[in-house]
Amino acid sequence: MLRMAQAMLAFHTAFGPPTNYQRRTTLQHFTIATRESRLALWQARHVQSLLTAQGHSVTLLGMTTKGDQILDRSLSKVGGKGLFVKELETALEEGRADLAVHSLKDVPMELPEGFALACVMEREDPRDAWVSSRYPRFEDLPQGAVVGTSSLRRVALLRALRPDLKIEPLRGNLDTRLKKLDDGLYDGIVLAAAGLKRLELGARIAQVFETGQMLPAAGQGALGIEIPEGRADVAQALASLVHLPTLLAVSAERAVSRVMGGSCSMPLAAHATFSGDVLHLEAAWGDPEGAAALVQVNGQAPVADAAAAVRLGEQVAQALQAAVAAQGAAGL
Repeated sequence: MLRMAQAMLAFHTAFGPPTNYQRRTTLQHFTIATRESRLALWQARHVQSLLTAQGHSVTLLGMTTKGDQILDRSLSKVGGKGLFVKELETALEEGRADLAVHSLKDVPMELPEGFALACVMEREDPRDAWVSSRYPRFEDLPQGAVVGTSSLRRVALLRALRPDLKIEPLRGNLDTRLKKLDDGLYDGIVLAAAGLKRLELGARIAQVFETGQMLPAAGQGALGIEIPEGRADVAQALASLVHLPTLLAVSAERAVSRVMGGSCSMPLAAHATFSGDVLHLEAAWGDPEGAAALVQVNGQAPVADAAAAVRLGEQVAQALQAAVAAQGAAGL
């Protein structure tokens, strides 16, 4: 992330504001590799429209990933969220595509050699959403109600809020998850607010969890664009889509995850927001079984570049590690 962020910032320095470097961009044809879920296609088409507005011609290469195919087991047991990006990376490597659009929270903390995260776009609502037709407020749930999620982070945070709940696995794309809810398999489910809003399904949101209740995952709500390393032409075309505040915030969040060894098999949350030039970063670690108390830490620092964002993330991660170790030593 640091290398990627530095490259983005260097590009902006070299080419100046978007109005300058757009005139220098050679118009090209690009192919975007994308998963074929409705949300993934929305994300790819969103980037397609922005590149088309620059004068480029852009086509989509729809693909089904292993993450889409394996629905009977949790991601933490079958290889993690990298299952959603591997086939797209193969298309990039083989030259069948020039870029791939991802939900950033699905992108592993370390990319394979030969790939670069060339762009982080402006974030949508990063919060989690409570979706239920039976109980408009999460607080209205009766004892022992059934809630659906397969995210270990959400499981840990839900158990911290309501240890009485029965939490059941929930896999599949967004439409599949909503159908399972509508079929009566759950009293309510927890989804990312960003995906619902992007697909104009905001009316399905009964309640948005504030970050003090449910701290988001690192990168949640942001889109990341991956390219083959060395494709300066693609990076140049994407440069105007970079949103610097989001880039710096997710750089700090992903630094927490990287230090913690973060993956979908870890009940880890990290979320950063700016107040002026000061970046505030919160992180939490929980026990999906509910046997230990939720551990939360926070930190803040002036942040103007990627290096400062990463340093803040590393500091908060170290504080979180110390707090988790102290809890374990106390036998909590």
